[in-house]
Amino acid sequence: MALATPTLTTARLRLRPFEDADADGLWALHSDAHVLRYWDGPPWTDPARAATFLASCRQLAEDGTGARLAVDRLADGAFLGWCTLSRVNPGFRSAALGYCYLQTSWGRGYATEAARAVLQWAFDTLDLNRVQAETDTRNAASARVLEKLGFQREGTLRQDCIVDGVVSDTWVFGLLRSDWRPCES
Repeated sequence: MALATPTLTTARLRLRPFEDADADGLWALHSDAHVLRYWDGPPWTDPARAATFLASCRQLAEDGTGARLAVDRLADGAFLGWCTLSRVNPGFRSAALGYCYLQTSWGRGYATEAARAVLQWAFDTLDLNRVQAETDTRNAASARVLEKLGFQREGTLRQDCIVDGVVSDTWVFGLLRSDWRPCES
């Protein structure tokens, strides 16, 4: 069953379904080696990868397994990155949270603000009970975002990925509906 990708608005952001016009912003984001230094895949080297990414966004929604939303700044409409809810499992009432932002938008609270809106949608509209997130153990900034949102670190997947030729560990975080506090900063 398809999952409609919502449009969500926060105090400073608009989260919306991706459009073909987002290809340039996606290229800028995913070709930046510094942004992807903890990612489980290399930076893009071909701008055509944006079309594949956009198709995968549509496929997530069509399959009913997730929603990936572009994140724009309300003040000027600038593309900042994306936030996603994937691996949606209605039977288990669970999903996974992910995000990726342009380096110029780091340190301003955008990731936390956007993820909070996605989590509100996940718990209220989709009636989920659990949302999981994973981050490379070297990515302290991402771990802080998750902790601000109320996620608990639940474990470490040892030598889970090879990132840029380096074997790395992954922290697994979980957030339960019963622990969700939508208005905390």
